[in-house]
Amino acid sequence: MLITFEGIDGSGKSTQISLLKDKLTSVGKTVRVFREPGGTQISEEIRELLLNTEFHIDSVTELLLFSSARSQLMSEEVLPALEKGEVVILDRFYDSTTAYQGYGRKSLPLNQIQQINSIASHGRTPDFTFYLRLSLDESNHRRAHLSKDRMERAGDEFFANVIKGFDDLAEQEERFIVIEASQSIEVIHESIVKRLSSKLL
Repeated sequence: MLITFEGIDGSGKSTQISLLKDKLTSVGKTVRVFREPGGTQISEEIRELLLNTEFHIDSVTELLLFSSARSQLMSEEVLPALEKGEVVILDRFYDSTTAYQGYGRKSLPLNQIQQINSIASHGRTPDFTFYLRLSLDESNHRRAHLSKDRMERAGDEFFANVIKGFDDLAEQEERFIVIEASQSIEVIHESIVKRLSSKLL
């Protein structure tokens, strides 16, 4: 099973992924967790390029770099794990590309981005996508004390468009499960476990 987590920075994805992994492992599931971009040597190298504040990267180049990192991760790690019957959890997947590079950067028309997403994911669609929805104000508040990478320096208008992208996807895709990220960690975790209980627990 492929489970993805989406949302803007500060929404608590990493925390919830860690809790879910522990829960699934406790009931005997083999769980693999990867972040995007990253998860393989090549993908991590691409990540360093993408987040480096010293670089100006063309928006189409950015889109293709994210997609290249994804393709390598899928080929090298995700697809083999799924074939073994393992549970794979991804911290971001191609919905982030649609939201960030599509709605945020407006790098290409959305239909073209969807085609690239399909190619880069090797045609694999998530079984569940948990969208931890957070307001821009709350995201800024939670991240105020942190240094910002190249993506995080894009500005409020950019991130408002990214949020709209995720909201639109949540309306369009049945696999999206929207959870308000302003709730407590425990409540969010319980909501996630409840949605997966009939499939994995």
